[in-house]
Order: sequence, then C-alpha cells, then structure tokens
Amino acid sequence: MAAADLGASGGRVIAGRVRDGRLELREAHRFPNTPVSAGGTLHWDILSLYRGVLDGLGAAAETGELASAGIDSWGVDYGLLDASGALLGNPVHYRDRRTNGAVERLLARIPAGELYAATGIQQLAINTICQLTAAAGTPQLDAAATLLLIPDLLGYWLTGSAGAEVTNASTTQLLDVTDRGWATSLIDRAGIPPGIFPPLRQPGDLVGELRADVAAEARLPAGLPVVAVGSHDTASAVAGVPAQAENFAFISCGTWSLVGMELSQPVLTEASRLANFSNETGIDGTVRYLRNVAGLWLLQESLRTWADADLDALLAEAARLAPLRSVIDADDRSLLAPGDMPGRIAAACSAAGEPVPAGRAQTVRCIMDSLALAHRRAIMTVQELSGRHADIIHLVGGGARNELLCQLTADACELPVIAGPVEASAVGNILVQARALGAAPAALDGMRTLVRGSLPLRRFEPGGDGPRWRAAARRVR
Repeated sequence: MAAADLGASGGRVIAGRVRDGRLELREAHRFPNTPVSAGGTLHWDILSLYRGVLDGLGAAAETGELASAGIDSWGVDYGLLDASGALLGNPVHYRDRRTNGAVERLLARIPAGELYAATGIQQLAINTICQLTAAAGTPQLDAAATLLLIPDLLGYWLTGSAGAEVTNASTTQLLDVTDRGWATSLIDRAGIPPGIFPPLRQPGDLVGELRADVAAEARLPAGLPVVAVGSHDTASAVAGVPAQAENFAFISCGTWSLVGMELSQPVLTEASRLANFSNETGIDGTVRYLRNVAGLWLLQESLRTWADADLDALLAEAARLAPLRSVIDADDRSLLAPGDMPGRIAAACSAAGEPVPAGRAQTVRCIMDSLALAHRRAIMTVQELSGRHADIIHLVGGGARNELLCQLTADACELPVIAGPVEASAVGNILVQARALGAAPAALDGMRTLVRGSLPLRRFEPGGDGPRWRAAARRVR
C-alpha cells in the first residue's frame, strides 16, 4: 500500500506492507509544501502537491507491486470545480486573512450555540464554513459546481470520481455531528450554495481506480485502486496510536497539536463549546474529541526567520536552560499568521510581564515550555469535559522526534508519554487500506496491536516537578 500524507509544511509518500503479523514501512518520497502569495492572497500550490503525490506513488511502485493507494491531509481547505470538473483556482490557505471578520458574520446568521449543537466543532476562523462565508458573492463561488477538500481533490484527479470522505468533512463545521450527513438546513442558513457538496464516503470505501492517462504518465499500474482512508491526517494518526487500553489521551503533534481523547459519543455541552473542543469523526464511527493547540508552528516559523539555524543544536542548548523562565499562551491569536515569530514571542512575553528571551535558545525554550503547558491545559480539560480519565498520553507525529517536547509534556501533564510512531498518519492510512484489502485486523484494537509490535516507541516518565508546572500554568492563565 502507498500512503500519501500531506502536512502543512511538507508531504511524503510512505510504502507499507503487512507481512507475517508485522507492519513494514519505507519512505518512498518526500517533498515540500510551500504556500504561495499572489495578488494579496495566500494559496496552496496544489499542482506542486499533486506532482509530489504522483512522483511518490511512482517511487513506491518501483520496489514492489502496489495493491492500493490512499491520501490524507490537513482539514478545512478546499478547491472549487466548475460544471466541467475544472479547478476554478488554487485553494486558499487557511492562514489567509480573508476570514478576518467571517466568524462575526456567520454568527449573525446562526447563533454559536446552534452551530455547536448541530456540528460539534470548535469555532475557528479557519473552518470551511467561515472560509465560504468570506467567499460569499465572489465570482469563483458563484461559478462552483462542486467543493472538494484537499485529499478528495487529489483523489478526483487520480480517478475522476468526486466525493467527500467523512473524517475530513467533519472538520468543515458543515457536517451534522449526530447523523454524519451534510447539515443541509445549516448550510442554507449560512447562505452557502447547498448543491456544491458531493456524496460522502467512509474510510475503506473505494474512491475509484487510477485513470488510464494518469497511470501511463506516472508509470503506475493501470486500474490501481485508490481507497478512501481517514483522509483527515489526525483521523489516520489516531487510528495509528499504539494504545493498549481505552483510557488514553492523544497528541497528534505537527504544525498543529491536536490534543484529545477517542470517544464513542460526542460531547455537546455548553461547557464543551466554551472550551472550544471539537467532536470530529474518527475511524469506525468513533469521535475524535479534541482541541487545536498551536503545535510546532511556533518553532517552524521561528526557524524560517533564522534561516541559518541548526535545530538539533538549538534544542540541545534549550534543554540545558532553566525551565519555565518565560512562558506565554501558545494559542494567542497574534501568533497565528506567518511572519517574524521570534519578535512576536518577545512581544507576547513583554505584554504578559514575562522575561523577554535573550537569544535563540531562550526563545526555543520559551516555545517548548509554552507548548507543554498548552498540552497540559488541553489534557486536563478533555478529561473534565468527557468524564473520562487518561492514564497515559500517546504523542504521535513529527513532534515524537522532539525529545525535549516529549519530556516536558510528560512533566507538565504529570502523566507518562509514549512517543511514536512518527509517521502515525501514514500508518493509519496504510492500515485502513490494508484492512479494506483483507490484510489487516478488522478491529481498531487489532490494528493498534499490529503497530505496537512493529514500530519503535519511546516512553517518557514525568519528572516529579508538578507544583512548579502548576504554578507556571497559573501564570499563563
């Protein structure tokens, strides 16, 4: 199986094989995801991403016969097709400023409580419903016949079949959290054209077979099945969590940290809405009850400012510094947009009465401590709101490589952290494909057992300095 896993900063295609009760992975191709600003709008370079996926699938096919392929990515962003199936423009990046004021315009039509009761999704300006509110009245939206989220758009180009996979559709704030169909009455009230939303698919459904022209161009097998996976990368990542019991919390840590617990039913209380927790659809009808936390975006954007920085050296130096000297709210809105992140972190420290970091290593330490505190806040809140206790935290994704962040998260949350797998989204993607082909266990716990027995994991125990972390949490609050 080939898993195309697209993140906000880069994409990869991972080849996976299930053999003798073990999962084997091989990285076939890795490519950057570089947004492009044109005409005052920040876009995704969707054709470059498609080229990366094609190259990756070709590389995956070079060392063995492919049985299937699947695509996952971040949520909320979309492309619009006209009636002929042509893309009307490059998808707009969720960090673009066009959504400024969109939340207020949306809530003037539909009260926040009604939105949450219908969709169970936290209110963020980046949500698809807000992006469409911002796009209202534009020629592009007026000409649109079909809206496709990023994995569905790429799958459409591969197969010619249009649809919307449900785990990603749930991030749009346009899916009914109860019946898991499009929330048509809400869509009408929001002033969004209801006819642009395609039929829904479930993880494991066949998207379609590779188009003949695509197969010939990419030197791929004709008729290669493209399988709908948990096409939201967090849905695939949670499927790839190597949990042994149900009382676990997860942190899918990349550009964003998605922090939460896996539940069987949504939590739609007013307290949940006010805490900005989302009830996103997971694999096999589960609920990913989670909150978006800033994640490694703060570090990534700082490194972009420091073009000559050595990340490993900076992390090593930061680990030697005194903990919790400077902490900020990692979710502060001023840190959301691209730009001079170290300068904004310094300004946030000054505004909060915290010591301003002196140099790069202190800035990195401030980021790591602040992210650990954001993880703590979300982990504490998810247990309170769900009525469930977490005995352990599974930290998966790129952040699992960051030993300092893993240890600080264990310290801050006062819970053990199991780090890995790093490529959790690709792992979950591959396992859903393998299950659809009859090559992996049918149940989620069986899939997770397969992960535990196949891939390297690391355990981080809390350091026992809980009072100091609790005091730091009060400073941020």
